[in-house]
Amino acid sequence: MAKARGMKLIVAGGGTGGHLFPGIAVAEALRAADPDCDVLFVGTDKPFEREAAARAGFEHRGIAVTAIKRRKWWEKLAALWRLLTAVFTAAGIIWRFKPDMILGVGGYASAPCLLAGFLMGKRTAVQEQNVAPGLTNKVLGMLSGRVYASFGESRDFFPEGKVLVTGNPVRLSLSSGTGRKRESGAPFTVMMVGGSQGAHGINTAVMEAIGKEGESLRGIRFIHQTGENDFQAVSEAYRAWGGAADVRPFFYDMAEQYEKTDLLVCRSGATTVAEITVLGKAAVFVPFPFAADNHQEKNARALEAAGAARVILQKDLTGSVFAGTVLELSRDPAALSRMEEASKAHGRPRAAADIAADMLASVPETGGK
Repeated sequence: MAKARGMKLIVAGGGTGGHLFPGIAVAEALRAADPDCDVLFVGTDKPFEREAAARAGFEHRGIAVTAIKRRKWWEKLAALWRLLTAVFTAAGIIWRFKPDMILGVGGYASAPCLLAGFLMGKRTAVQEQNVAPGLTNKVLGMLSGRVYASFGESRDFFPEGKVLVTGNPVRLSLSSGTGRKRESGAPFTVMMVGGSQGAHGINTAVMEAIGKEGESLRGIRFIHQTGENDFQAVSEAYRAWGGAADVRPFFYDMAEQYEKTDLLVCRSGATTVAEITVLGKAAVFVPFPFAADNHQEKNARALEAAGAARVILQKDLTGSVFAGTVLELSRDPAALSRMEEASKAHGRPRAAADIAADMLASVPETGGK
């Protein structure tokens, strides 16, 4: 099949950075391979999504859709009605944009766009970030022509021949990072990242650590993404401590922040794991305890077994445990170096480019069909 030019792609999904950022990574890779491409993001109407897409240079449109799981029966009925309405809204967007392909990246907006696209005879694909897909992606993967998987084990959940194992896509600014080591004499730098919405458990442990053991941590520099809800409380705790810290609700310049970082204390969602392994960063994972099928702990344990990370369950994370772990690793550069090497060995920096190449090969040479 001839390579497409001027391809038109809808990236459907979002809601969290874990869904949105792989979509941005694929869109960036497609733009690099096909400068005449046209990419539209369709997600929820959260300001975070709109701004992240705009910063990457892509248009974003929001549709109204909510979760169905873990709702009371009357709330489920309302959510189902919204889903049906969202399918019609998505169909209108698809009819006007006329994409060559629709790529679902997970999140509430993924299902109505892919369902509408399937009913309208459009090429559709799913990007699965975890080993075991949830129910929505299992169904959407059956309907779609292609499934881009982060793990080879995902083949067991989809029809034979549909799955292309690529790894989880990482944004261009990160996949092209240098992985620069810290300069001699620079303070040991620890970054806390709880995903786009923050992690209350990590935030609480850090506040306890700098409140009770602040003197022992005085030589450490912290970079802390708190999320909106805890930003004020965490900022006040750092001000009271008085040490070196950069505290923000969200970092849009993650490539720059990763460059400064010696150790991450973070959740272990698929996107976070993909980013830090591409850059070869050492991590202390605190898996989100309520993740579907406990997939975050599974992600974390896999890297722990490879020697790339340590795992602390949230129930075990206290201020003293946080401080002790950070101080131990800051004083053992050899152990940190071994973790970095093991992390780098698991990185898949070409994931987004491989997905873009496969999409371009799958559509006719003329775009906008």
